Amino acid sequence: MIEQLDWGWDNGRALLGIGVIFLVAWLVSENRRAFPWRVVLGATVMQVLFALLFYGVPPVRDGLAQAGVVVDALQAATRAGTSFVFGYVGDNTAWTFTPEAPGPLFFFQILPLVIVVAALSAILWHWHVLRWVTKGFALLFSRTMGIGGATSLAVSANVFMGMTEAPVLIKPYLPGMTRSEVFIVMTAGFATIAGSVMVIYVTFLSPVMDNPLSQLLIASLMAAPAAVAVALTIVPETKDRSERSHEPDFEYHSVMDAFATGAGDGMKIVLNIATMLIAALALLYLVNTLLGAAPDVMGDALSLQRMLGWIFAPLMYMIGVPWDEAAKAGSLMGVKTVLTEFVAFIDLSAVPVEEMSDRTRRIVANAICGFANFGSIGILIGGLTIIAPDRREVFLSLAWKTLLSGTLATCTSGAIVGLLPASLFVS
Repeated sequence: MIEQLDWGWDNGRALLGIGVIFLVAWLVSENRRAFPWRVVLGATVMQVLFALLFYGVPPVRDGLAQAGVVVDALQAATRAGTSFVFGYVGDNTAWTFTPEAPGPLFFFQILPLVIVVAALSAILWHWHVLRWVTKGFALLFSRTMGIGGATSLAVSANVFMGMTEAPVLIKPYLPGMTRSEVFIVMTAGFATIAGSVMVIYVTFLSPVMDNPLSQLLIASLMAAPAAVAVALTIVPETKDRSERSHEPDFEYHSVMDAFATGAGDGMKIVLNIATMLIAALALLYLVNTLLGAAPDVMGDALSLQRMLGWIFAPLMYMIGVPWDEAAKAGSLMGVKTVLTEFVAFIDLSAVPVEEMSDRTRRIVANAICGFANFGSIGILIGGLTIIAPDRREVFLSLAWKTLLSGTLATCTSGAIVGLLPASLFVS
């Protein structure tokens, strides 16, 4: 299965990094005496088993290697729609006006993919395809970590859906959930990414990473049990399992209802992404302009990315990144937290292959594969408040803890990749 067990200090340090992550979660816990040992150990073992199954078993790995065909088909289908609506601007024949780095027109040729995937996901849910896949993972999470049916459904749904879409599945039960259950749902939303935007990140990473679709899908899947473990460490459960919410059954009225709702939700996501990117990149430019006026540090101009790299470098080092690459990895982690994961994935795709090892790129891809950033706090609170307005105070009280827990959960997934031999991830 594995030709060479290239395991050393970088891998061992990642194991220590997992311990450090849960130590941080315990230090900010609302009840340090109620550390969920069973859940933490179970989640870590589950993450390792997921990685070994999807990366180390040849038939499964080879099956995932064919996932790129799905992305190609979705891109072609999207192009058929955008070329009709936008003409040559949407059919990938129009390019940006940067001779040294030409690329597609982002809003017209890339973002519409979100609409197509959102509509398709809604239809697959209505046809019970995604429903049964999600319920299978929900049963696994419920049996292994002891969380309630409604909570486990929301956690597993977050692997495929967005942080505001997944809670809709448990709308009838959200008002009666415990504070800990609400925090699990919020953390899972911040620790995973929606399938609609995952396909776009795959488009970014394709030139610099082999089979990025399977990489990001597995990253989102591995982050789900980590989200539960980190959330229960920070906000331990106080109620018996029998007193918690049970699984609901969310339905669309028809295929057309699923199609229209999914496409409409996709358009909302597109507009939100475009708005956030315009504001985030503009602010980044302003901040870097101000920092650039300061004296150079170590021979280079100051920038927000460099400063964030220094701050996050120790964390990235602890989850297995070599020290000579930790600052670059930390910069991407900081950009994801302060700006958005969208910008971080763009920046990751711009790092030349010769400047970052494949192993480090995989660790970073896992660590930034989530919605835990400042901008998403308002999106998550707003979406949950619409679903359960009476719980707004609870959502607000957990907001900043969710940012921390979501970040720690994705870093746990990165540490799992760092823990295992690099040859495991070579097809």
